[in-house]
Amino acid sequence: MADTHETVRKKQKMSKVWDHFRLKEYNIVQCDHCQAELAFHSSTSTMISHLNRKHPVVVSSSTGVDDTSTLVGRPVPSCSGKEAALLTESILDMLVTDMRPLSMVEDKGFRKMIWTLNPKYSIPSITYFISLMEKRHQEMAEKLRSVLHDTEFVALTTDVWTSVTAEAFLGVTCHFLGEDWEMKSLYLTTTRLEERHSAADIADWLEETAAKFNIPLRKVRAVVHDNEANVAGAAGILTERHGWTSVMCSGHTLNLVVESTLKNKEAIANCVDSARCLVEHFQRSELACTKLKEKQQQMGMPPQTLIQDVSSRWNSTYHMLSRLLGQRWPVTAALSDPAVTKQHHRDLDPEQWNLSEELTQVLGPFEGATEFLSGEQYVTLSALPQLVHNLKKSTLSSAFKTASVRAFQAQVAEQITARWQKLFLFQPEAPNTVLLAAALDPRFRKLKFLPAEDVFKVQCTIQSMALAVKKQARQSNKSRHEATAKTKDRLGRKYGSLLKSILGSSSDSSSSEEEDEEEQLSQAVQKEVLQYFGEQPLSKKENPLPWWRTNAARYPTLAKLAKSFLGIPATSTSSERLFSTAGNTKRRASLGSEQVDMLTFLHCNHTLL
Repeated sequence: MADTHETVRKKQKMSKVWDHFRLKEYNIVQCDHCQAELAFHSSTSTMISHLNRKHPVVVSSSTGVDDTSTLVGRPVPSCSGKEAALLTESILDMLVTDMRPLSMVEDKGFRKMIWTLNPKYSIPSITYFISLMEKRHQEMAEKLRSVLHDTEFVALTTDVWTSVTAEAFLGVTCHFLGEDWEMKSLYLTTTRLEERHSAADIADWLEETAAKFNIPLRKVRAVVHDNEANVAGAAGILTERHGWTSVMCSGHTLNLVVESTLKNKEAIANCVDSARCLVEHFQRSELACTKLKEKQQQMGMPPQTLIQDVSSRWNSTYHMLSRLLGQRWPVTAALSDPAVTKQHHRDLDPEQWNLSEELTQVLGPFEGATEFLSGEQYVTLSALPQLVHNLKKSTLSSAFKTASVRAFQAQVAEQITARWQKLFLFQPEAPNTVLLAAALDPRFRKLKFLPAEDVFKVQCTIQSMALAVKKQARQSNKSRHEATAKTKDRLGRKYGSLLKSILGSSSDSSSSEEEDEEEQLSQAVQKEVLQYFGEQPLSKKENPLPWWRTNAARYPTLAKLAKSFLGIPATSTSSERLFSTAGNTKRRASLGSEQVDMLTFLHCNHTLL
C-alpha cells in the first residue's frame, strides 16, 4: 500500500489529471466532478478516458487549452492566426472597457466560457496581455501627443482620489477647442502619490505630466481644481511659475453653498432626517415595499422605488425628496395598512410634506446648474457669471409660506454673494479669466451682470490682449520673411550702397513706416473689437462654438483669444469621473497601481484610435 501511495504522489507531480481525481481507497479513485469511482492500478489511462468522455469542457477551461491535448491524450485543433488575434484583441477590449484586472484571463470560469465559445482558441498568458496592453498604451500616448502638438492652448483639470486600499492617486485631464471649434477632452494620467503629497509635490507632478505629453508650459491657459488646500496651493505655485490661471471648481463651490446652509436649519434638517428614515424603512421592509408596489399599481402610478440619499451630497437629498413627493400618496396609503403600521408608525406630517415641496423648489435650480456646469461637450466657464447671477435672483424672487424655507433662501443668497464675490470683480492689472471668457462668448458679450464701468474695463482689456496677439502674429511673419529675404539682400547690397550715397540714410523713413504700421494695427484691432461688442448677443439657448466657427474669419484676432478662454471647463468633474462611481472604485481596488494608469488611460481615450 505504501508503494501505491508513493506511485500516486509521483503521478500527481507529473500529470494534471490529479486536479480532477482523488484517491479514495487503496485502488479506487473518485472524480471530483461527478463523484464516479474508478479502479486505479498505478496508471492514469482510465481517468484520462473518463475525462475525455464525461467532462471535456470542464477540463479544457480549468487547465487551459494549451494543456488539454497533453491531459486528455489527443490534439486540440487550433484556430487561424488571424482569428486568434481578433479574439485576443476582443478580450483586451473587454478588460479595458470594463476596467477589469488582467488576472481575469487566468480565472477558471472565464477560460471555461472562452473554451465553450471557441474550443479551438488558446488563451494567451497574462504576460502576453500585459505586453499587448503596454503596446496599445504606447500607441495611444503617441496619438495623443500628436493631437496636443497641433493645439495652441489647453486647460488642465486635476483631482486627488483615495482608493479603498488607502492609496492616493492624482487624476489629470486636458481640455481644448479643436480646429473645428469642437470641445475636446483627453485623459492624461492617474499618478499614484507618495505618502507626502504637498502643494509643491502636486505642482511638480502636474509639470511632469505636461512634459510627458510634450505640452509646452506656455500652452497651459488654466488649471481647474477643487477646494482642497494642497491642490489649490499647487495651482497657486503654478500661477507664479508659469502664469497658469487657477480656476476653482464651481461645482465644489456650489456644493458648499447649499450643503452648509442645509445643515444650519434645524427644521429642514429634522424634515430631511424623517424623510431619510421613511425611505430606509421601505428599503428594508419587504412587506412595506410590496405594499407600496400594490398601491402604485392601484393608483396607476409608475412603479418607482424610493431613493436613499447620501448625507454628504445635497443633490442626492434633493433627488430623495423629489422621488418621495412624486410617490407621496402611494407611500401614505401603504403606511395606512395596519400590517405596515406595526413596523413603522409615523408618516411625514403635513408641515413636513409642505416643507419638502418648497425645499425642492429652491434646490431645483441648483441641481440644474450643477448638472449643466459638469458638462464636457459644451462651453461652461463663460456661462458661470450669468448662471450665478440668475441663481441668486431666482432664490430671492420666490415667496414661500414656510418660515424655515424663507430663512434658507436668504442664507443661500448670502452664501452665493460671499463665495462668488470675486467672480464679479475685474481689475485690469489682474484680469478675471471667467469674465474674459464671458466677454468672448457671443451670448454674454454685453456683460449685463456687471456695472457699466466694469464692462468698459473688460472690453479695454480684451482690446489690449487682441493687440498683443496681433503683434505676436506680425512678428512671427516678419521673422519668416526676414529669413527669406537674407539671400536677396546680399545681391542688392552694392546697389543699395550706391543709392544711399546719392539719396542719404533711410533710417528716418523706416522709423516712420514702423509707426504707421503700429497705428494701422491698433486701428484694425480696435475696429474688430468695437464691431464684435456692438453686435446683438446670441440667444442664450444657442451654442457659441458654431457661431465662432462661422464668424472666425470676420474676427480673426478675437477668435484666437476665444479659443484659448472658451476651452476652459468650469468644474474639475472630468478628473473626478475617473474615480467617482462606486462600481469603478470597487473594481479599481482590485487592480495593482501599475495597471491603473494604463487601463484608465485606454478606457477614457478609446475614441482616439
